[in-house]
Amino acid sequence: MSKIILFYKYVNLEAPQRVLKWQKKICQDLGLKGRVILAHEGINATLGGSITNLERYKEIMNTVPEFEGIDYKESAGGADSFPRMRIIVKDEIVNLQADPVAADLKNTGIHLTPAQAHELIASKPENLVILDGRNHFEARIGKFTDAIVPNIAHFRQFPEYIDQNVDQFKDKQVLMYCTGGIRCERASAILKSKGIAQEVYQIEGGIHRYVEQFPNGFFRGKNYVFDNRIGVKANDDILGQCDVCEIPYDEFTNCLNASCNKHFIGCLNCIKKLENTCSPKCMELVATSAVKKRPMRYRVAQTSCEL
Repeated sequence: MSKIILFYKYVNLEAPQRVLKWQKKICQDLGLKGRVILAHEGINATLGGSITNLERYKEIMNTVPEFEGIDYKESAGGADSFPRMRIIVKDEIVNLQADPVAADLKNTGIHLTPAQAHELIASKPENLVILDGRNHFEARIGKFTDAIVPNIAHFRQFPEYIDQNVDQFKDKQVLMYCTGGIRCERASAILKSKGIAQEVYQIEGGIHRYVEQFPNGFFRGKNYVFDNRIGVKANDDILGQCDVCEIPYDEFTNCLNASCNKHFIGCLNCIKKLENTCSPKCMELVATSAVKKRPMRYRVAQTSCEL
């Protein structure tokens, strides 16, 4: 039996390169695959493997004071959801590139449990705004009903989006959410730093924890994740549509043309018709060997986020 765990923790790591070597040994010994991002500000990871070995991983992590008390979220899947084990050190555990004063972790939005967030939405206050803290393509297959979805392709564009849309949040109760909570830690602080919202909240544990308790609640569709699963079903709603024929559909793939590599929604009929490419042009380029092919149909989206 296998599963996937995802987790993060903002904590001061004086020597992230040393932690990297330690993590490599643990993951190799336990046969885990996935992604671990380390920085002086903490850790952000998603790992797949056997249930026994992942439990052992958590036990080892809990022996280190810096990593005690981590909220490990679990999901269906395993090591085969990842192409390899990748452990890297970066400047940030999520790529925001924001003013550290504005994104101060001491000034985040109020954390609401999934039950509290559900109750807030159900009460329908007139000044409530639900704000998606993810990238626009993630919301194509799943989002909270009536949520504002910023038209951004990368999380680092979020501060600029807030600057350009401050009037949307003036005197509002803003409830923010993201996949697992990590992006909202920074994003809610940025919004609070503007001093325009009446109050800023974030859902503790993000979409992941919310749909565990309310699979048929206000979040509809699939939760976009950054591994080979791409979308994890929360309920039967299909929010997306095929980018080729526009029928309701919600599974992403990537164009077989390696130079294009477009991340798009393609239904089975269109994928078959276009031979795993996104367009007739790319299909012709692949067929004539004018371009290289991708090595796999699905790929992990290249974004520094928690799942």
